[in-house]
Amino acid sequence: MPIMDVRYAAGSLDKTAKAALAQRLTDVLIRMEGGANTHGGRAFAWVFFTAFAEDDFWVGGQTDGEFVSPPGKFLIHVTIPEGYMNIAHKNEVHAWVTAAVVDVAGSAGGTTSSAPGNSVLVVIDEVTEGDWGNGGHPISLENIAGAVGQSKDGPRFGWSRAYFEAKARAMVQAGYPVDAGGLLPSISSQIAKERETANTR
Repeated sequence: MPIMDVRYAAGSLDKTAKAALAQRLTDVLIRMEGGANTHGGRAFAWVFFTAFAEDDFWVGGQTDGEFVSPPGKFLIHVTIPEGYMNIAHKNEVHAWVTAAVVDVAGSAGGTTSSAPGNSVLVVIDEVTEGDWGNGGHPISLENIAGAVGQSKDGPRFGWSRAYFEAKARAMVQAGYPVDAGGLLPSISSQIAKERETANTR
């Protein structure tokens, strides 16, 4: 269930460029979901655009292009579920998003001689397991995987599960209560059963 929030300097994108970038970033979102180009996968692929006026977007203490590389000022927040990506996945996202912006917005827009894309900032924000909701209910990474058609037996979800199992061991060791959140529901249930069994001995 990734989301991209694209903030850019007003005038950097016209209506046609915005539509083209939305398509490119949607393709990135689908790739991020392990190629889940399904109805469910596309329903989770959200892209937002916010244009900032010149006097609302400052770089290096200035509003002009003195410290800006082509194609201009862009800040893209990519919101993903916790445990969804390893470092290699995140590095791909940084490269894919920057390439999409540079390809669509072009090489104009800055006054510095630095390489195109150096003023395209991509920030990946991870939402703690259990803090993402849909339809009035919290949804888990386990639910998302099923909704987008991603196999829970594949390597991508296997990596996520291993991450949460390691997190669960640390939380159990530290004495966190079972309902503290932040774990896959199946792992929380397993811990609760194990504690209940231990208490009845």
